[in-house]
Amino acid sequence: MKAKTVDATTTPIETTSTRQAELLKRSWLKFSESKVSIIGLVIVSVFLLLALGGKYLVPYPEHIGSYVDFANAGLPPSSKHFFGTDLMGRDVFSRIVGSFRNTLMMGVVVLSIAAPVGFMVGVTAGYNKGTFIDTALMRVTDMFLAVPPLVLALAIASVLEPNLTNSMLAVTAMWWPWYARLSYGVTSSLRSENYIIYAELVGAKLPHIIFKEILPNCLSAVLTKMTLDMGYVIIIAATISYAGLGEQAPRPALGSMIASGVKYMPAQWWLTVFPSITIMLIVLGFNLLGDGISSMLGAEEI
Repeated sequence: MKAKTVDATTTPIETTSTRQAELLKRSWLKFSESKVSIIGLVIVSVFLLLALGGKYLVPYPEHIGSYVDFANAGLPPSSKHFFGTDLMGRDVFSRIVGSFRNTLMMGVVVLSIAAPVGFMVGVTAGYNKGTFIDTALMRVTDMFLAVPPLVLALAIASVLEPNLTNSMLAVTAMWWPWYARLSYGVTSSLRSENYIIYAELVGAKLPHIIFKEILPNCLSAVLTKMTLDMGYVIIIAATISYAGLGEQAPRPALGSMIASGVKYMPAQWWLTVFPSITIMLIVLGFNLLGDGISSMLGAEEI
């Protein structure tokens, strides 16, 4: 009898654990069906590794900050300096890797703020569709969407002190409306579903309906968009830095490295080409990873 009691207790746990393991396995298989998604995962993993531990992995960590070595200025790529050196004699490869931490921070901070704010605005408007709340929130959202994102970001950054923090604020201010519009569309379609109506009839509170009923149905689209948007945020950040409104010298930034090197094209091509290729690879990696995550989350929902 005691053995039966143990079996009755452990079987549901084992079943749940087995089901979760099987679900993860199916999701990974769905993700790995696309080889380009694996390539994206590898690129993003390398980027994250270098961003978190870059100064311990580069050959010249002191070149990331204030450093001058005119004796080795303007050297082309070689076995000693993989990407050559800049006009101050600093190793370009070390400085590119040194910029990854702030690049990653930009993407994470912007999306960590923009996605929740946009989600709450969109869900609130979609749940109250047809009311004054819906009209007011979505008209404000449309006002932000009416201005080209890059123009809005540059306008905000231009009136603030040029630094990393203000660049984040500028990009965040123009990014949340896209998540508001996305969650508004999903919430509007779910508003009349039977399980939402049933939750209201049994007296469920609004936070329960939003986070337990609506959020799980938005999660796939939001996570996929966040992964894809990491690449776009990096492009916008590089553009702001290129215009001189982002991270300031002597700290490295991909956009400012391109801006300072383009004046010496084509003689010292490596000053511009390698930072540009780096941006292209990072954006490509996040786009490929986003496609894989979209397929994986789709498999979970099925």
